[in-house]
Amino acid sequence: MTIARSLILLAFTAVPAVSMAQVSANFGMVSDYIYRGIFQSSSSASAGLDFEHDSGFYIGTWGADVGQGIETDLYFGIGGSAGDLGWGVGFTGYYYTDDWDDTYEEINLGVSYGGLSVDLAVNGEYGDQKYSFASVSYGFDGGAYITFGTFGQDFEGSYGELGYGFDFMGLDLSMAVVASSDLGPSQDGGDIALTFGVTRGISFGE
Repeated sequence: MTIARSLILLAFTAVPAVSMAQVSANFGMVSDYIYRGIFQSSSSASAGLDFEHDSGFYIGTWGADVGQGIETDLYFGIGGSAGDLGWGVGFTGYYYTDDWDDTYEEINLGVSYGGLSVDLAVNGEYGDQKYSFASVSYGFDGGAYITFGTFGQDFEGSYGELGYGFDFMGLDLSMAVVASSDLGPSQDGGDIALTFGVTRGISFGE
């Protein structure tokens, strides 16, 4: 049994049957798809489907056009909060068609307090390359945020991102400036990129 299947079985076993759940979907488009400071594709469309349980368990999938193929992400985990303090632990797998990239599978850990959040992703032995990724983010009132992230092990490089998101007639609009060291966030491999995005979320209720 793989690590992903083992963790899914454990998570479902821990979910109380009497609790409520919610299913939601999202559709989006970005001028440039940049993930963790690394340029993926220009003019990328995406879609996702999520299941959230009020016990804190979640599972979902998300896919994006990466030009020469399709990226499909599968993820699940569990989290909770006590006042302003939040926590989460989960698994994420990144899979690609047409050999566009390697397969990546990682364990995700995160804590937050108010607008501040700290996240750690560890690939370890679960994938084609070993890496770790750590980030610190702060979300301001009004929709602005700032993020700093850095890679370790087989990957090297760090990046900073300053962005702003807001709701407009049911659409989530966003813009961000990404600056990086050794990651190349722009299509031509430059150190700075400006990206715009629009997302529409749909909730199917509880």
